[in-house]
Amino acid sequence: MHPAAHPSRRTLLALMGAATCAGMLGSVPAAAASAAAPGLDDPAKKEIAMKLVSSAENSSLDWKAQYRYIEDIGDGRGYTAGIIGFCSGTGDMLDLVQLYTDRKPGNVLARYLPALRRVNGTDSHSGLDPNFPADWRKAAQDTAFQQAQNDERDRVYFNPAVRQGKTDGLRALGQFAYYDAIVMHGDGGDATSFSSIRRRALRQAKPPAQGGNETTYLNAFLDARVWAMKQEEAHSDTSRVDTAQRVFLRQGNLDLNPPLDWKVYGDSYHIG
Repeated sequence: MHPAAHPSRRTLLALMGAATCAGMLGSVPAAAASAAAPGLDDPAKKEIAMKLVSSAENSSLDWKAQYRYIEDIGDGRGYTAGIIGFCSGTGDMLDLVQLYTDRKPGNVLARYLPALRRVNGTDSHSGLDPNFPADWRKAAQDTAFQQAQNDERDRVYFNPAVRQGKTDGLRALGQFAYYDAIVMHGDGGDATSFSSIRRRALRQAKPPAQGGNETTYLNAFLDARVWAMKQEEAHSDTSRVDTAQRVFLRQGNLDLNPPLDWKVYGDSYHIG
């Protein structure tokens, strides 16, 4: 879940970022704009979201090249792999391999299901080494495994984030802020989970659905997100917020319309 390229979140675990301030909301009423503009589930917006997350997770806009990615990044979650950073220690990798096996029995990863059940909740590689990474990369050549990754990403992360964002009256940028947060933090019961971050933000500002100002609320949410990231060394570089999401917010780009220019870990990215 939480998540090799050039420096990325996976390899620059000890860097620290600093939050910046955000700008002004435009004159269009948030509720009306939210209803009129495409949400993050619009195909073009979803493609942008995938690229934005990949820039932070993989230091690349080529998110489809990440189906085969796998490594232990030393964050206590075992192996991190695939397009969204499925982890052997957090249960979502187990769910993914189970889905793949349900759809395609006898696949190259099916034999690891007992080991994935045993290591769930730990950083152990027991029963996975030495061949699991090579077999993961082999499975990633199978379009059925690629589709399973897409479907689990949507079921566990993307769809819930977009649904909650729309419920809160947020446009595409806010929906993306939710998605990026749930990708990194999950939505369990701990103090740094997505739901906890959202509750922390709600103590400071109301979302548009409750009559609040969208920019003010998103600033509160990003403040809460930065706080959560700094609670864990593996997430302590906050540039995916500071020099990406904050940039779009300062520009008033609440619909996440291209062109988009941002930085993560000091590297510059562009979507035209």
